[in-house]
Amino acid sequence: MAVTISALEDPLREAVRRAIEESPQRRFKESVDLTVVFRGLDLKKDPSLKINEIVALPHAPKGKEAKVAVIGTGEFATKARDAGADAVFDPAEILSVAKNKRELRKLANRFDFFVAQADALPKLARDIGPIFGPRNKMPIPLPATRVDQLPDTIQRLKRSVRVRMRDQPVIHVRVGTRDMDPDEIVENIKAVLAALERKYGDLGVLEAMYVKTTMGPAIRVEAAMGGRRRKR
Repeated sequence: MAVTISALEDPLREAVRRAIEESPQRRFKESVDLTVVFRGLDLKKDPSLKINEIVALPHAPKGKEAKVAVIGTGEFATKARDAGADAVFDPAEILSVAKNKRELRKLANRFDFFVAQADALPKLARDIGPIFGPRNKMPIPLPATRVDQLPDTIQRLKRSVRVRMRDQPVIHVRVGTRDMDPDEIVENIKAVLAALERKYGDLGVLEAMYVKTTMGPAIRVEAAMGGRRRKR
């Protein structure tokens, strides 16, 4: 029988509870992280099996929201500031920074997501692509005609995470902070699992899952995993 998200809900809740209770309080705000180990994915043979998606969580990790920078001018820039973007850059500023590769790397590492006015992006892509591309930081384009969508886009990205598989069939994702309601953390994990289900057809590719705080022990989700993966 295929693994379902609903069947995992109670084991997830127990793993979250234990991860928080079994980790001593620290003097800093700890994240709660999810690790998923996969089975049956030959990434060398078929790199398309790697997942690399932005997933909007139902609940933003308190105090650890994603940092969003916006690139644009005029009303686009004004809307971005009003909507709470962490930084707003004129395209000319980005081109100036791009002349110094070290500074461009710092810029890419400062923010989790970038949104750019769509008509500005072609001018930027050649200069920022070599640094931003490998880091999955290429700006998300939004046409100036859809500027009214910018506030929702920014707020959605602030509660989003990138679910990315690299060279091994494993993903690590921040799904909350230890001071959040455990049920909210579980709902965030379910959002990540829903993305995996969309990618792979079902959750039969799951070998194991672990929940942990930043400095705490990894708690295994005690649930039956595995099953037959849908042929691709």
